[in-house]
Amino acid sequence: MDPNVNSLRPKTWYSQSRWLSGAELLLGALIVIGHNVYHVVPNEVPILFVLGLLSLRLRDGGWSAMGLRRPDSWLRIVLIALAAAALRIELGEYVIDPLTARFWPPAIAPEGVDSITGNVGQALLWLGIVWTWAAFGEEISYRGYLLTRTADLGARSQTANWAGVLVTSVLFGIGHYYKGPSGIVDSGVAGLILGAAYMLSGRNLWASILAHGFIDTFGVIALFFGWDS
Repeated sequence: MDPNVNSLRPKTWYSQSRWLSGAELLLGALIVIGHNVYHVVPNEVPILFVLGLLSLRLRDGGWSAMGLRRPDSWLRIVLIALAAAALRIELGEYVIDPLTARFWPPAIAPEGVDSITGNVGQALLWLGIVWTWAAFGEEISYRGYLLTRTADLGARSQTANWAGVLVTSVLFGIGHYYKGPSGIVDSGVAGLILGAAYMLSGRNLWASILAHGFIDTFGVIALFFGWDS
């Protein structure tokens, strides 16, 4: 258990209620599934982003509870992020893609990424999306908010936090439902790696934010130069 996290909690019924945390987790899961599978809810990222910031602020006293705090060592955080990014890229290229290709068609790319090739303006636009919507927005939504609320169910013990990594990785895979079965598996594995970076950094959210940004930045660069063709 992280004493720095638990010490942030104001001692009120709503800050310590596992029932409320479970309800928030269930709501978050329904929002993810409702948008990505059934298309009856707007995109989950801005919704969970706002809900997460409000919930952590009101129930936990501050955003440090989800790991959005200045690290003791930026160098350590960057190294963890780079290692996680390298693992995710290599694992996807040499393990996940060949394995899923045995069962399903290749993952469907996000709409509009084909315009990046050789186009500096589009590449810069997508880099902006990568570092705001994806790296910052998705990490606060999934690793920051939903993982924390999952961990609440087990009093935020180490086991509960790792269980949160698994739960949010499944939801993260569903969050990329449009990519098809191969993409769901690939994104789920990416969620595991990002969650592991978060945990190994001492639950510092900057590790997964940077790792996510590095991964997607490499993807934009690869598309720009046509390396993926």
